[in-house]
Amino acid sequence: MSFKHIFVVNVFFAPHSYGGATIVAEEVSVELAKNHNFMITAISTICRDDIAPYTVLKVERYGIANYLINLPKARNYTEVYNNPQVDEIVARLIDALSPDLVHLHCIQDLGAGIIGSAKRRDLPVVLSIHDFWWICERQFMIKPSGAYCAQSPIKFENCKGCVTNITNARTRFDYLLEQASKVDILTYPSNFAKDLGAKSGLNAGKNVVWQNGVTTPNIDFFKQQEKRRQIDPRISFGFVGGPSQIKGWPIIRKAFTRLKQDGFVGHLVDGSLDGTWWNNVDISTMKGDWKIHPRYNQATMDVFYSKIDVLLFMSQWKETYGLTIREAISRGIRVIQTNSGGTIEHEAAIAQEMFEIGDGPEKLTFQLETLLCAPNNHPKPAKVKSYIDQANEFSKIIEPLIF
Repeated sequence: MSFKHIFVVNVFFAPHSYGGATIVAEEVSVELAKNHNFMITAISTICRDDIAPYTVLKVERYGIANYLINLPKARNYTEVYNNPQVDEIVARLIDALSPDLVHLHCIQDLGAGIIGSAKRRDLPVVLSIHDFWWICERQFMIKPSGAYCAQSPIKFENCKGCVTNITNARTRFDYLLEQASKVDILTYPSNFAKDLGAKSGLNAGKNVVWQNGVTTPNIDFFKQQEKRRQIDPRISFGFVGGPSQIKGWPIIRKAFTRLKQDGFVGHLVDGSLDGTWWNNVDISTMKGDWKIHPRYNQATMDVFYSKIDVLLFMSQWKETYGLTIREAISRGIRVIQTNSGGTIEHEAAIAQEMFEIGDGPEKLTFQLETLLCAPNNHPKPAKVKSYIDQANEFSKIIEPLIF
């Protein structure tokens, strides 16, 4: 394979990492550089008062140069999705570094005008969708009330109750769909996401499903898991969603409060950057021995997963993929989950009993009581796609564009 250069654009990138899409962008980039002879250059953002607006800083991590655009905090509504100053910076970087392809991930705050900067230079562009930002001003299709929107497809006239200014939101919607139509390949992480996006008008030259990979367990993970189970045979639950309604926390809290049994362990992950998610959350009424587990990363996730037997995933919205679920089932961890979109598109991810969004805590309590009666009935680890697999697939997807 001849040497090729890819620009990877995402709102965050190492060393400033946050969110599942950032993990995907980073991990796939590392694999493409290591195993596929690609040069990778990243473009991402920071927001610092001590640096002049739109200054570009260059850092490096994993052998990948990352050009950080310093965005000012005071930006208007339009500049979040269409920012000519960012477009010009990206254009200058393209001219200076001569990439062969531009791969866009989450570009909220950077803006979709980047597509034009690349296409005016005859560069192929791949856009990878990770959430609903392109078709929903609120990014996750969650209403101000906290409930999931549930439109399928998106009909913009039904968005009046959610957006601040319907005229501005309509301009945004039309602009983003127009920009997306210019890319060569548009990837979705699941069939659910592809179906909803395409039906809502989010289409490109070619639409494909490109499933995310995960960080698979280390070679000694299962020994750690077995050792923990021998030392403490109590069944152990884990929850990584944080104390929010949309992640199902109120249902989980009420279900565990209703339980009659008490001989188990629970771990609540604090995914916040400052360790404050659970500071003022009352868990004293919940049965079981609950502990707060600190935020983990790709290198330390096995420490958390070795502590749990059951992952609680009671999401109250439709998600585009579900990295956490794949991480869990690859480690032989049972999943209790809702029917939440792309999260269930793996046969091993389907729980013994699937919950529907809106089901009350009493149904979860019943399921928990059943599990507690058979605490050692652990599922076998499932085969899931790794980041190596994902990078291999991506190299095949882009081959017609650059070779």
